[in-house]
Amino acid sequence: MPVVGFARSGRAVAAALAAHGVEVTVLDDAPDADARRAAAEMGVSLVGPLPAAVAGALAAAHEIVVPSPGVSPNHPACAAAVVISEVELGWRVSSVPMLAVTGSNGKTTVTSLVASMAAEAGLAVAAAGNIGTPLVEAAQREDLDLLVVEVSSFQLAGTTSFAPHVAVYLNFSPDHLNWHGDLEDYRLAKARIFANQQAGDVAVANASDAVTLGAARLGRGRLVVFGGDERGYRLVAGELLDPAGELILAARELGRRMPHDLVNALAATAAAEAAGIGREACRRALRSFEQLPHRVQLVGELGGLRYYDDSKATTPGAVRAALAGIGACVLIAGGRNKGLDLEEIARGLDGGGGPVRAVVAIGEAAPEIEKAFDGRWPVRRAGTMDEAVAVATALAGDGDAVLLSPGCASFDWYRDYAERGDDFARAVRELAQGGGVR
Repeated sequence: MPVVGFARSGRAVAAALAAHGVEVTVLDDAPDADARRAAAEMGVSLVGPLPAAVAGALAAAHEIVVPSPGVSPNHPACAAAVVISEVELGWRVSSVPMLAVTGSNGKTTVTSLVASMAAEAGLAVAAAGNIGTPLVEAAQREDLDLLVVEVSSFQLAGTTSFAPHVAVYLNFSPDHLNWHGDLEDYRLAKARIFANQQAGDVAVANASDAVTLGAARLGRGRLVVFGGDERGYRLVAGELLDPAGELILAARELGRRMPHDLVNALAATAAAEAAGIGREACRRALRSFEQLPHRVQLVGELGGLRYYDDSKATTPGAVRAALAGIGACVLIAGGRNKGLDLEEIARGLDGGGGPVRAVVAIGEAAPEIEKAFDGRWPVRRAGTMDEAVAVATALAGDGDAVLLSPGCASFDWYRDYAERGDDFARAVRELAQGGGVR
């Protein structure tokens, strides 16, 4: 069976297939010495780099190929055969109950929070999938009571039987159009989280999001909703309530209380309780949960300014969520666009005194950021992260924040969003050390 790509997911897939006696051929566009060494240790064939025609012919000789999540659906090896994702393969080889989480924004946080709730309840639990550990790797463990799986649109697009007992769809906004081709393909991929559920399963959806709610209603699972609906898990007068109106906990008990934090807390509680996790375990996890790095993370306070790293925000929707909870700020945005309408960041914000004082445009998408904000707010361009931090600091007013919330991927300047966020934090530290604050 061909496995396309040999990074972390590809290696996990190859190892799992080989362990089940499947003859594996790995197709990789740019294999390095480490990849060849790993393949040899697994006893699998590694072929590449290959001309497109050869890759397609190799894949066509088999009924199924398993691509790594980042491999384009237009790759010759994918176009030549039936494609299943690593998540689909993990589902097929696992006997552990699964709770799955998807959404355009917030899925890693909610996945981590649900896993914490399960651990508080004394369950043997692992978080897997798009969060880091490939599902096919975690699925082979025999010591688990529950797998909490973060699933991306890439992974869901390649599923045919994946049917988690509890499926959570947080929200929908345009993303990954450079991979999916159009918004409808992206929407259909996300909706697959509910596609194979049966009457005994649970579909958890955002009552304030018509797309997620509509997808859940088309499935067979029992519907549970959160956010903005009197019948669901909701926030009322600073209290998180369940569908019966009973108190889960007061919002002030959470470590952070931005609007999206409250929605994430409701979604996680709805999902955990649907999986049979008790209320007290949910409360303990909510009170003790520490927000994940690079998600509106405070990384410095200098000269009366606060500096926030929101490098994980790679879509306009994620930027808007951060702006809703941050107050007046100078926004640093840009990077490599994923085929999205970056004017969505500015649309609806109040140019006459809203949360954005000014914008610093960075990366390949800097001209698009300039166009999106031109005439609404002052816009400056920066060629490095150090320059972006310095310019944003100069533009900020007393008590403002400087917010790195790019709305774009990081791959023009950085290896990933974490490296970008770390570089932002470094630039803030060095600015302080150099005495360059305002």
